[in-house]
Amino acid sequence: MRAPLAERVGNYLLLTVFGLFALGPIVTILVSALGPDDGGGGSSGFGNFGKAWEIGHFGSYLRTSVLVSLFVVVLSVLLSILSGYAFGTMRFRGAGVLFYLFLLGIMMPTEAIVVPLYFDLRTLGLTDTFWAVALPQVAQSVAFGTFWMRAYFRSSSRSLVEAARLDGAGHWRTLWAVLVPPARPALVTLIVLVFMWTWNEFLIPLVMVTSESLRTAPLGLAFFSGQYTSGFTLLAAGAVIVGTPVVLVYAFLQRHFIAGMLEGAVRE
Repeated sequence: MRAPLAERVGNYLLLTVFGLFALGPIVTILVSALGPDDGGGGSSGFGNFGKAWEIGHFGSYLRTSVLVSLFVVVLSVLLSILSGYAFGTMRFRGAGVLFYLFLLGIMMPTEAIVVPLYFDLRTLGLTDTFWAVALPQVAQSVAFGTFWMRAYFRSSSRSLVEAARLDGAGHWRTLWAVLVPPARPALVTLIVLVFMWTWNEFLIPLVMVTSESLRTAPLGLAFFSGQYTSGFTLLAAGAVIVGTPVVLVYAFLQRHFIAGMLEGAVRE
């Protein structure tokens, strides 16, 4: 049955209002980034992006963010698949307790652990290194990834697993040849979420590193606003530069991301 005309019009109006509310800040930043430099630099339009890139050293910051994000995404997704398969398809002693320990990683905010984590990494001599930025984010992402993939594997077709077992397939072949290929929507959703969280992470790089070469893009943007410019135009251009990779990744994987959100973790 089709909804009444008044209800459909009301729904579209409500969605339009929320869409304008969400897009308003983005449009404001874009317009500001393309306007005349209010800091007295004389640039305008797309020249603001080149000036912000040069003054703010965003090339180095983006390179660090790309390396950290790739490392975190690859390692955390791989570990999440393995742990999610174990918790979702196997029965072993202590599985419930171990799974709830993973859930603590989701419930524990970064602010609550960053100080003791800093001292632990300092004892190991890892502060102000790539590993100090990447490894804590791997641990945080694996906590959610395990929960996400466990839900998917628990709802996957048992007949496929049983058929693979009858054919003599072990756990390794069952996982990678039978269960992982149909899990593409859930995996893409996990990849996009982990990438977004890693790219936007600010507190861990702020606490763990002091070298400028190890600053990530969001951290570099914060220093850019305080050290290199006092105007809003170049700051807006820098914000656009930092936010563009996340937008591109989401736009490229949008179809799979939405499919995974709808069916990846609640598939019957």
